[in-house]
Amino acid sequence: MPAKLAISYRHVVKCFGRLKAVDDVSLDIAEGEFMVIVGGSGSGKTTLLRLANRLIEADGGNITVEGRNVSNVDPVALRRRIGYVFQSGGLFPHLSVADNIGITPKLLGMPTANISARVDELLELVQLDRAAHRDRLPEALSGGQRQRVGVARALAARPRIVLMDEPFGALDPLTRDALGDDYRSLHRKLGLTSVMITHDMTEAILLADRIAVMRAGKLLAQGTPKELTKSGDAYVMELLRTPRRQVERLNALLPESGCA
Repeated sequence: MPAKLAISYRHVVKCFGRLKAVDDVSLDIAEGEFMVIVGGSGSGKTTLLRLANRLIEADGGNITVEGRNVSNVDPVALRRRIGYVFQSGGLFPHLSVADNIGITPKLLGMPTANISARVDELLELVQLDRAAHRDRLPEALSGGQRQRVGVARALAARPRIVLMDEPFGALDPLTRDALGDDYRSLHRKLGLTSVMITHDMTEAILLADRIAVMRAGKLLAQGTPKELTKSGDAYVMELLRTPRRQVERLNALLPESGCA
């Protein structure tokens, strides 16, 4: 039996003036899948992500989320059903950690006591100590802590789909690696459908079930990392060679005892 689709793009087009940011893209994302969209700056990957929850509107084609055409769904209601993690956390600076996490449940009319319990549950889920972090403002947090709060906020209303716009790109390598692993575990544990944007092919290979490669608005290839190795596209092959080249350079530079 074919997998049920969480998000489906069909011949989607988005223009900014004369620039085709998304150019006739068709892509299916199955329920429970971890899809990573890879591409350089200006490839259209972030535009494609934002079309799914109508942060921007498509100029052509169709997008469905959980079987419904997004153009027929109220955009505010759509966004409250889909978690969104911004690159730098995107937290409200004047609100505490607890208020940032609780903002969507509050907008949905959840009782205060339930919101408080949900905040505690989520802080535990993203491995932040409740007593130490609940009442802090975002400025008092490290970059990694802010991203953990951003993930908690995205999960607050129990969405089945989470969109992530380069969520770990601004973090130091150790924090980035740990957060990627932790989110992948959360994805499995909660049965989420996750769509993540990155320009880092190594990160994509390590986290994704499937990878979609974009360049200049076009979808060049899609598939598991293994399937992508069979792509005939030169740019896709170049992206796949990058992690191997990095490992080779590391092994040449590091002593034997600490080689990659």
